[in-house]
Amino acid sequence: MSEIRRDRIHNEYVLIAPERLRRPDLHTKCQKQKGSKTKCPFCEGNESLTPKELYAIRNNEPNSNGWKTRVVPNLYKAVQVELEDISLRDGLFEYIPGVGAHEILIDSPCHDCRIENLEVSDIENWLRSMIIRIDDLKKDRRLIYLSIFKNSGANAGATQDHPHTQILALPITPQSEQNFLEQNMRYYHRHGRGKIEDIVYNEIEAQERVIYNEGNFAAFCPYASGYPFEVMIAPKKNIVSLEKCSRDDIVSLSQCIKSVFEKLSAQLDDFDYNIYFSLPPINTNFENESYVPYLHKNYRFCIRIIPRIYHLGGFEIATNMTINPVAPEECAALLNSMDNK
Repeated sequence: MSEIRRDRIHNEYVLIAPERLRRPDLHTKCQKQKGSKTKCPFCEGNESLTPKELYAIRNNEPNSNGWKTRVVPNLYKAVQVELEDISLRDGLFEYIPGVGAHEILIDSPCHDCRIENLEVSDIENWLRSMIIRIDDLKKDRRLIYLSIFKNSGANAGATQDHPHTQILALPITPQSEQNFLEQNMRYYHRHGRGKIEDIVYNEIEAQERVIYNEGNFAAFCPYASGYPFEVMIAPKKNIVSLEKCSRDDIVSLSQCIKSVFEKLSAQLDDFDYNIYFSLPPINTNFENESYVPYLHKNYRFCIRIIPRIYHLGGFEIATNMTINPVAPEECAALLNSMDNK
Protein backbone atom coordinates (compact mmCIF):
# COMPACT_ATOMS: atom_id res chain seq x y z
CA MET A 1 0.00 0.00 0.00
CA SER A 2 1.36 3.41 -0.93
CA GLU A 3 1.70 6.30 1.53
CA ILE A 4 2.25 10.03 1.19
CA ARG A 5 4.70 11.06 3.91
CA ARG A 6 5.80 14.53 4.91
CA ASP A 7 9.50 15.32 5.09
CA ARG A 8 9.63 17.50 8.20
CA ILE A 9 13.12 18.79 7.41
CA HIS A 10 12.40 20.13 3.92
CA ASN A 11 8.64 20.59 4.43
CA GLU A 12 7.91 18.56 1.31
CA TYR A 13 6.01 15.38 0.56
CA VAL A 14 7.35 12.00 -0.53
CA LEU A 15 5.30 9.22 -2.11
CA ILE A 16 6.23 5.75 -0.82
CA ALA A 17 4.90 3.45 -3.55
CA PRO A 18 6.06 -0.21 -3.37
CA GLU A 19 4.00 -1.11 -6.46
CA ARG A 20 6.42 0.97 -8.54
CA LEU A 21 9.01 -1.77 -8.05
CA ARG A 22 7.17 -3.73 -10.77
CA ARG A 23 7.81 -1.00 -13.33
CA PRO A 24 10.11 -2.24 -16.14
CA ASP A 25 13.56 -0.67 -16.48
CA LEU A 26 13.26 0.91 -13.05
CA HIS A 27 16.76 0.02 -11.91
CA THR A 28 19.88 1.83 -12.95
CA LYS A 29 23.21 0.09 -13.30
CA CYS A 30 26.38 1.31 -11.70
CA GLN A 31 28.24 3.04 -14.51
CA LYS A 32 31.99 3.46 -14.55
CA GLN A 33 33.44 6.29 -16.54
CA LYS A 34 34.85 5.30 -19.89
CA GLY A 35 38.55 4.66 -19.73
CA SER A 36 40.76 7.47 -20.94
CA LYS A 37 44.16 7.30 -22.55
CA THR A 38 45.24 10.28 -20.46
CA LYS A 39 46.55 9.99 -16.92
CA CYS A 40 44.17 10.45 -14.01
CA PRO A 41 44.87 13.97 -12.66
CA PHE A 42 43.86 12.91 -9.15
CA CYS A 43 46.25 9.97 -8.85
CA GLU A 44 49.45 10.20 -6.85
CA GLY A 45 52.36 11.13 -9.10
CA ASN A 46 50.18 13.27 -11.39
CA GLU A 47 50.08 16.36 -9.18
CA SER A 48 51.26 18.57 -12.05
CA LEU A 49 47.97 17.87 -13.87
CA THR A 50 45.92 19.81 -11.29
CA PRO A 51 46.05 23.45 -10.19
CA LYS A 52 48.39 24.06 -7.25
CA GLU A 53 46.99 22.63 -4.05
CA LEU A 54 45.22 24.77 -1.48
CA TYR A 55 45.72 22.21 1.27
CA ALA A 56 47.03 18.68 1.72
CA ILE A 57 47.67 16.21 4.48
CA ARG A 58 51.32 15.38 3.87
CA ASN A 59 54.76 15.43 5.48
CA ASN A 60 56.67 16.80 2.49
CA GLU A 61 56.67 19.71 0.06
CA PRO A 62 53.41 20.82 -1.64
CA ASN A 63 52.34 19.58 -5.09
CA SER A 64 54.41 16.40 -4.91
CA ASN A 65 53.52 12.79 -4.14
CA GLY A 66 53.34 11.38 -0.62
CA TRP A 67 49.98 12.90 0.37
CA LYS A 68 46.91 11.43 2.10
CA THR A 69 44.37 14.02 0.89
CA ARG A 70 44.70 17.02 -1.44
CA VAL A 71 42.48 20.06 -2.02
CA VAL A 72 42.86 21.94 -5.30
CA PRO A 73 40.81 24.56 -7.16
CA ASN A 74 38.25 23.01 -9.50
CA LEU A 75 39.62 23.29 -13.02
CA TYR A 76 36.03 23.60 -14.30
CA LYS A 77 34.79 25.89 -11.55
CA ALA A 78 31.19 27.08 -11.45
CA VAL A 79 32.12 30.27 -9.57
CA GLN A 80 35.23 32.42 -9.23
CA VAL A 81 36.64 33.97 -6.08
CA GLU A 82 38.22 36.83 -8.06
CA LEU A 83 34.89 38.41 -9.01
CA GLU A 84 33.26 41.31 -7.17
CA ASP A 85 30.16 40.63 -5.08
CA ILE A 86 27.73 43.31 -6.24
CA SER A 87 24.03 43.15 -7.00
CA LEU A 88 23.16 44.30 -10.52
CA ARG A 89 19.63 45.18 -11.65
CA ASP A 90 18.00 45.33 -15.04
CA GLY A 91 14.45 46.51 -14.47
CA LEU A 92 12.59 43.67 -12.78
CA PHE A 93 15.56 41.32 -13.00
CA GLU A 94 18.57 41.02 -10.70
CA TYR A 95 21.81 39.11 -10.83
CA ILE A 96 25.09 38.79 -9.00
CA PRO A 97 28.38 37.96 -10.73
CA GLY A 98 29.30 34.33 -10.14
CA VAL A 99 31.53 35.00 -7.16
CA GLY A 100 32.45 32.13 -4.88
CA ALA A 101 34.88 29.28 -4.33
CA HIS A 102 34.81 25.89 -6.04
CA GLU A 103 37.32 23.31 -4.84
CA ILE A 104 38.06 19.61 -5.26
CA LEU A 105 39.00 17.48 -2.27
CA ILE A 106 40.78 14.34 -3.52
CA ASP A 107 39.68 11.81 -0.92
CA SER A 108 42.75 9.56 -1.02
CA PRO A 109 45.55 8.52 -3.39
CA CYS A 110 43.68 5.27 -4.14
CA HIS A 111 41.99 5.42 -7.54
CA ASP A 112 39.61 2.48 -7.03
CA CYS A 113 38.89 2.62 -3.29
CA ARG A 114 35.32 3.10 -2.21
CA ILE A 115 34.47 4.51 1.22
CA GLU A 116 33.73 1.08 2.68
CA ASN A 117 37.25 -0.04 1.68
CA LEU A 118 39.00 2.85 3.41
CA GLU A 119 40.47 2.64 6.89
CA VAL A 120 38.73 4.68 9.57
CA SER A 121 41.87 6.86 9.71
CA ASP A 122 41.47 7.61 5.98
CA ILE A 123 37.89 8.79 6.53
CA GLU A 124 39.13 10.93 9.44
CA ASN A 125 41.65 12.57 7.08
CA TRP A 126 38.85 13.21 4.58
CA LEU A 127 36.68 14.90 7.20
CA ARG A 128 39.54 16.88 8.73
CA SER A 129 40.46 18.22 5.30
CA MET A 130 36.90 19.53 4.96
CA ILE A 131 37.17 21.22 8.35
CA ILE A 132 40.40 22.99 7.36
CA ARG A 133 38.76 24.30 4.21
CA ILE A 134 35.59 25.39 6.04
CA ASP A 135 37.67 27.40 8.49
CA ASP A 136 39.64 28.99 5.67
CA LEU A 137 36.62 29.84 3.50
CA LYS A 138 34.91 31.48 6.49
CA LYS A 139 37.57 34.18 6.35
CA ASP A 140 36.07 35.51 3.10
CA ARG A 141 33.12 37.44 4.53
CA ARG A 142 31.43 37.53 1.11
CA LEU A 143 30.80 33.78 1.31
CA ILE A 144 27.59 32.80 3.08
CA TYR A 145 26.53 29.29 2.06
CA LEU A 146 28.77 26.24 1.84
CA SER A 147 27.90 23.08 -0.09
CA ILE A 148 30.01 19.96 0.40
CA PHE A 149 28.95 17.07 -1.79
CA LYS A 150 30.25 13.96 -3.47
CA ASN A 151 29.11 12.36 -6.73
CA SER A 152 30.12 8.73 -7.20
CA GLY A 153 29.33 7.04 -10.51
CA ALA A 154 27.79 8.30 -13.73
CA ASN A 155 24.22 7.93 -12.46
CA ALA A 156 25.14 10.36 -9.66
CA GLY A 157 26.71 12.93 -12.00
CA ALA A 158 30.40 12.03 -11.54
CA THR A 159 32.77 12.71 -14.43
CA GLN A 160 35.89 11.32 -12.76
CA ASP A 161 36.34 7.78 -11.43
CA HIS A 162 38.90 8.78 -8.81
CA PRO A 163 37.05 9.38 -5.49
CA HIS A 164 36.74 13.09 -4.84
CA THR A 165 34.48 15.58 -3.05
CA GLN A 166 33.44 19.06 -4.14
CA ILE A 167 33.37 22.15 -1.93
CA LEU A 168 31.38 25.07 -3.28
CA ALA A 169 30.87 28.36 -1.42
CA LEU A 170 28.39 31.03 -2.53
CA PRO A 171 27.52 34.63 -1.55
CA ILE A 172 23.81 33.76 -1.33
CA THR A 173 21.66 31.20 0.48
CA PRO A 174 19.67 28.75 -1.70
CA GLN A 175 15.94 29.15 -1.19
CA SER A 176 15.55 25.61 0.17
CA GLU A 177 18.11 26.32 2.91
CA GLN A 178 16.58 29.73 3.64
CA ASN A 179 13.20 28.04 4.03
CA PHE A 180 14.70 25.50 6.42
CA LEU A 181 16.30 28.21 8.56
CA GLU A 182 12.95 29.97 8.84
CA GLN A 183 10.95 26.81 9.60
CA ASN A 184 13.56 25.59 12.06
CA MET A 185 13.38 28.90 13.92
CA ARG A 186 9.61 28.65 14.16
CA TYR A 187 9.95 25.11 15.48
CA TYR A 188 12.52 26.27 18.02
CA HIS A 189 10.22 29.04 19.27
CA ARG A 190 7.45 26.47 19.78
CA HIS A 191 9.48 23.64 21.31
CA GLY A 192 12.82 25.02 22.49
CA ARG A 193 14.59 22.51 20.23
CA GLY A 194 15.58 22.26 16.58
CA LYS A 195 13.97 19.91 14.07
CA ILE A 196 17.01 17.66 13.63
CA GLU A 197 17.32 17.18 17.40
CA ASP A 198 13.75 15.88 17.62
CA ILE A 199 14.03 13.76 14.48
CA VAL A 200 17.15 12.01 15.79
CA TYR A 201 15.52 11.47 19.19
CA ASN A 202 12.36 10.01 17.67
CA GLU A 203 14.23 7.75 15.24
CA ILE A 204 16.33 6.33 18.09
CA GLU A 205 13.20 5.84 20.21
CA ALA A 206 11.28 4.14 17.39
CA GLN A 207 14.21 1.90 16.33
CA GLU A 208 12.33 1.01 13.11
CA ARG A 209 14.73 2.75 10.73
CA VAL A 210 17.99 3.00 12.72
CA ILE A 211 20.96 1.20 11.18
CA TYR A 212 23.77 2.55 13.39
CA ASN A 213 23.64 3.89 16.94
CA GLU A 214 27.06 3.91 18.56
CA GLY A 215 29.30 6.65 19.91
CA ASN A 216 28.21 10.22 19.20
CA PHE A 217 26.34 9.64 15.93
CA ALA A 218 23.28 7.79 14.68
CA ALA A 219 22.40 6.68 11.16
CA PHE A 220 18.92 5.86 9.93
CA CYS A 221 16.75 5.60 6.83
CA PRO A 222 14.61 8.76 7.18
CA TYR A 223 10.87 8.35 7.68
CA ALA A 224 10.17 10.32 4.49
CA SER A 225 13.08 9.00 2.44
CA GLY A 226 12.97 10.34 -1.08
CA TYR A 227 15.20 7.55 -2.39
CA PRO A 228 15.50 3.82 -1.69
CA PHE A 229 18.22 3.08 0.89
CA GLU A 230 18.69 6.77 1.61
CA VAL A 231 20.59 7.21 4.88
CA MET A 232 20.87 10.21 7.17
CA ILE A 233 23.71 10.56 9.68
CA ALA A 234 23.38 13.10 12.48
CA PRO A 235 24.98 13.79 15.88
CA LYS A 236 23.17 12.64 19.01
CA LYS A 237 24.21 15.86 20.76
CA ASN A 238 24.05 19.46 19.63
CA ILE A 239 26.90 19.97 17.15
CA VAL A 240 26.03 22.86 14.89
CA SER A 241 28.58 22.17 12.15
CA LEU A 242 31.30 19.79 11.06
CA GLU A 243 34.13 22.09 12.15
CA LYS A 244 32.68 22.15 15.68
CA CYS A 245 33.37 18.42 16.07
CA SER A 246 36.01 17.40 18.61
CA ARG A 247 38.72 14.90 17.71
CA ASP A 248 36.66 12.17 19.38
CA ASP A 249 33.59 13.27 17.41
CA ILE A 250 35.49 12.93 14.13
CA VAL A 251 36.63 9.42 15.06
CA SER A 252 33.07 8.48 15.98
CA LEU A 253 31.67 9.98 12.78
CA SER A 254 34.30 8.19 10.67
CA GLN A 255 33.38 4.84 12.21
CA CYS A 256 29.71 5.54 11.56
CA ILE A 257 30.31 6.45 7.89
CA LYS A 258 32.41 3.34 7.31
CA SER A 259 29.79 1.08 8.93
CA VAL A 260 26.96 2.60 6.89
CA PHE A 261 28.83 2.13 3.62
CA GLU A 262 29.76 -1.44 4.52
CA LYS A 263 26.06 -2.19 5.01
CA LEU A 264 25.00 -0.41 1.83
CA SER A 265 27.69 -2.17 -0.19
CA ALA A 266 26.74 -5.58 1.23
CA GLN A 267 23.12 -5.01 0.17
CA LEU A 268 23.55 -3.02 -3.07
CA ASP A 269 26.98 -4.22 -4.25
CA ASP A 270 28.79 -1.60 -6.39
CA PHE A 271 26.30 1.31 -6.49
CA ASP A 272 26.32 4.93 -7.60
CA TYR A 273 25.50 7.53 -4.97
CA ASN A 274 25.51 11.14 -3.86
CA ILE A 275 26.55 12.43 -0.45
CA TYR A 276 25.88 15.92 0.80
CA PHE A 277 26.56 17.70 4.07
CA SER A 278 23.85 20.02 5.43
CA LEU A 279 25.75 22.84 7.12
CA PRO A 280 24.76 26.18 8.68
CA PRO A 281 25.72 29.53 7.09
CA ILE A 282 29.44 30.24 7.35
CA ASN A 283 28.93 34.00 7.56
CA THR A 284 26.13 36.45 8.29
CA ASN A 285 24.29 38.66 5.80
CA PHE A 286 20.87 40.30 5.52
CA GLU A 287 19.22 36.97 4.61
CA ASN A 288 20.24 35.02 7.69
CA GLU A 289 21.04 37.64 10.35
CA SER A 290 17.89 36.84 12.34
CA TYR A 291 18.76 33.11 12.51
CA VAL A 292 22.52 33.04 13.07
CA PRO A 293 22.47 33.99 16.81
CA TYR A 294 20.37 30.87 17.53
CA LEU A 295 22.21 28.31 15.42
CA HIS A 296 24.18 26.91 18.36
CA LYS A 297 20.85 26.15 20.04
CA ASN A 298 18.70 24.81 17.19
CA TYR A 299 20.89 23.65 14.29
CA ARG A 300 22.63 20.30 13.91
CA PHE A 301 24.63 19.45 10.83
CA CYS A 302 23.81 16.19 9.11
CA ILE A 303 24.91 14.03 6.20
CA ARG A 304 22.68 12.50 3.54
CA ILE A 305 23.74 9.45 1.54
CA ILE A 306 21.55 8.88 -1.51
CA PRO A 307 22.09 5.71 -3.58
CA ARG A 308 21.19 6.37 -7.22
CA ILE A 309 19.78 2.96 -8.03
CA TYR A 310 16.43 3.88 -9.62
CA HIS A 311 15.46 6.17 -12.47
CA LEU A 312 13.60 9.41 -11.79
CA GLY A 313 10.79 10.52 -14.10
CA GLY A 314 8.66 13.45 -15.13
CA PHE A 315 6.54 13.42 -11.98
CA GLU A 316 9.58 14.14 -9.82
CA ILE A 317 10.69 16.99 -12.07
CA ALA A 318 7.21 18.50 -12.35
CA THR A 319 6.30 18.35 -8.66
CA ASN A 320 9.64 18.29 -6.81
CA MET A 321 8.07 15.31 -5.03
CA THR A 322 9.91 12.01 -5.29
CA ILE A 323 8.41 8.53 -5.63
CA ASN A 324 10.27 5.99 -3.50
CA PRO A 325 9.47 2.35 -4.36
CA VAL A 326 11.07 0.90 -1.19
CA ALA A 327 9.80 1.87 2.26
CA PRO A 328 12.59 3.07 4.60
CA GLU A 329 11.53 0.49 7.21
CA GLU A 330 12.22 -2.28 4.69
CA CYS A 331 15.55 -0.70 3.72
CA ALA A 332 16.63 -0.51 7.36
CA ALA A 333 15.64 -4.15 7.95
CA LEU A 334 17.67 -5.26 4.93
CA LEU A 335 20.70 -3.19 5.95
CA ASN A 336 20.55 -4.46 9.53
CA SER A 337 20.30 -8.04 8.30
CA MET A 338 23.90 -7.66 7.15
CA ASP A 339 24.92 -7.63 10.83
CA ASN A 340 23.88 -11.26 11.17
CA LYS A 341 25.95 -12.55 8.26
